[in-house]
Amino acid sequence: MTTYTHTAEADIPADTLFGFLAEPRNLPRYFPQMTSAEPEGGDQVHVEAEVHGHRVESEAWVRPDAQRRRLEWGAEGPDDYHGELQVDEVAPGRSRITVSLHSVREAQGDEVQRGLEETVAVLTQTAAADDRAAD
Repeated sequence: MTTYTHTAEADIPADTLFGFLAEPRNLPRYFPQMTSAEPEGGDQVHVEAEVHGHRVESEAWVRPDAQRRRLEWGAEGPDDYHGELQVDEVAPGRSRITVSLHSVREAQGDEVQRGLEETVAVLTQTAAADDRAAD
């Protein structure tokens, strides 16, 4: 199993960032390949994505723990894809997010690590923009 990890800080309160990430319908807003994410009850989420030019549908799971600001997720399939993220308060109005991805598939080069870093940048920017717009 291969694990990829990335940590970044953002100018957004930790509870606000976690709330944004814990809402499955926000997934397509920061995962460029994902086109739809619909909760189906409990921790189940139906997702649709465009992967290497192919439309893919899958069942995934998302398990938020608001008290610890921790989120775990995964999807069944040949890559045994799953991960977790942790949001911590660094200072009032500033948070740190650490994301780890686990997969049995090893990627060529730095494709997955680069994608993880880009996704974290987009999700923190999107959540911060939503927070500013709500004020």
